[in-house]
Amino acid sequence: MSQVPEPPIFPAYTTRLGRAYHADALAVLRQLPDDSVALVVTSPPFALRRKKAYGNVMASEYVEWFWPFAQEIHRVLKPDGSFVLELGGAWNPGIGTRSLYQYELVLKLAQLFHLAQDLYWYNPSRLPTPAEWVTIRRTRIKDAVNLVWWLSKTENPQADNRRVLKPYSGSMRRLLRDGYKAALRPSQHQISEHFQRDNGGAIPPNLLTIPNTRSNDDYLKSCKTAGLPIHPARFPPGLPEFFIRFLTEERQLVVDPFAGSNVTGQVAEQLGRSWISAEINGDYVAGSRLRFADAVPSSAPLPDSLAG
Repeated sequence: MSQVPEPPIFPAYTTRLGRAYHADALAVLRQLPDDSVALVVTSPPFALRRKKAYGNVMASEYVEWFWPFAQEIHRVLKPDGSFVLELGGAWNPGIGTRSLYQYELVLKLAQLFHLAQDLYWYNPSRLPTPAEWVTIRRTRIKDAVNLVWWLSKTENPQADNRRVLKPYSGSMRRLLRDGYKAALRPSQHQISEHFQRDNGGAIPPNLLTIPNTRSNDDYLKSCKTAGLPIHPARFPPGLPEFFIRFLTEERQLVVDPFAGSNVTGQVAEQLGRSWISAEINGDYVAGSRLRFADAVPSSAPLPDSLAG
């Protein structure tokens, strides 16, 4: 017997370039054609000890829970597409040691994906946690870095670091101005004349320093005015912006299957990328709509222009 196709899911709202769905992520991913997405960038619910309003899974269950999403993400990615997964760590209940669930998940994902690079998001404004071990017992230091795994469908994913260059440091600007004599450094590294070439900026490191202090932005104000709950774990826009610039080109499709307040969709729209987001909490979807001045309710299924 042939499988009965799943009924189409209609977006909650649309914009010039995107579609936001109030739906389970798996259902939305299953609507997308094979090899159609340039980038999946997302931050799924972490394996936290305390249950959050947006829902989260225990560390012991996390790999099994995430695996069906991983399979669908792999299927929908273009051959040179990328999957960027921001995933916070967890502490083992009652003891000051770390869970290994992130590493267990990445080892499982290696059955499908290549690990292109591991990156680290440092949030200098993060509060001192875990409080019991950092501020009370004082036997640990503040946990302020989240792992970001850049996974790819091929060993050579689409990427261009020239799109994410950083301003040169003062010393590098002086070197470019005054010149540098090519020589062998004490570390045995050969610094050639190419080191003096002005490439428009410095290549960023894999430590991304992005504060997350948006305590009074337009999204918060709009949600308060509308009486809608504010998503408690929002991306700082700089995080998806870095990967969207680095790993995609204009008009390519970016997908966030755990969209929350849909920062990814907002940034993708600003950068001229098509986007699709999925969020299972209807209040968060309603709040995310307030990010887009041109958003309109929609009752149409996924259009071909965004599906492939």
